[in-house]
Amino acid sequence: MTQQIVAIVLLCASGAIEGAGGLVFTAPDAWQKVATTSSMRVAQYSLPRADGDAEDADLVLYYFGGEGGSIDANIERWLGQVQQPDGRPSSAVAKKEARTVNGLGMTLLDVSGSYVAEMAPGASERRNKPNFRLRAGVVTTPQGPYYIKLTGPQNTIAKWDQSFERFVASLRFE
Repeated sequence: MTQQIVAIVLLCASGAIEGAGGLVFTAPDAWQKVATTSSMRVAQYSLPRADGDAEDADLVLYYFGGEGGSIDANIERWLGQVQQPDGRPSSAVAKKEARTVNGLGMTLLDVSGSYVAEMAPGASERRNKPNFRLRAGVVTTPQGPYYIKLTGPQNTIAKWDQSFERFVASLRFE
């Protein structure tokens, strides 16, 4: 067991593997780690923008101590943060997928449109970012759910699709 701990520490020191509580993952080298702005944000990254986009994408990994609402409640909340230009509900165009990765159940969401989430939790002021994409998910662990939320311009998210898939595939609980 001591050898395992030493190996994990050495890998963490190299930046290859990171942890958030018992959840362990590999963040791509090109993702820029950002200081978290609250204790509920256990990891945060900036994904550099694609050519022609005005801003970077943001990925946040949240943990609310075993709380945070049901999978369906979170999916509905995230769907409500994206509006479709033709007025259809985002649920009509969103891709929702359940999968198991390294023994962890996950529900993932992928939807594009105008990002209209609150500027801050509970705020009445909302963002208005057309041509955005939201990729999000709930990861079920023995310590409760973790939540992933990736938002940014559609082209930037597309640029990082494969990296996001590798990140999701790296999630495991130790």
